[in-house]
Amino acid sequence: MRHARATCVTVSIDRVDFREPIHIGDLVIMKSAVNFAGRTSIEVGVRVEAEHLNTGERRHTNTAYVTFVAVDRNGRPIPVPEVVPETDEERRRFEAAQQRRQRRLDDERTGRSA
Repeated sequence: MRHARATCVTVSIDRVDFREPIHIGDLVIMKSAVNFAGRTSIEVGVRVEAEHLNTGERRHTNTAYVTFVAVDRNGRPIPVPEVVPETDEERRRFEAAQQRRQRRLDDERTGRSA
């Protein structure tokens, strides 16, 4: 919503990678960043970390890619601002998101599901 400045609805969770378990009592930290914006959709990358509160040790436990669509109050898609990557890391995430988006579109056209 911050990027679109509008209500956004979840369209898909493209991929979730489970790297390590999160244990009872761990502090869960979720970091997210807008990787790419199409005309009405936004891909957000989510990195999940678990912190052991006694030791402060942090572990990268999960990664996910979530696509949202901005909608008006009638639920119709509306345009979102473009993403302009500025750093090498932002450019890498932007390009990877474009590739994931193209695969999703190709799968939709051919009737395949992820």
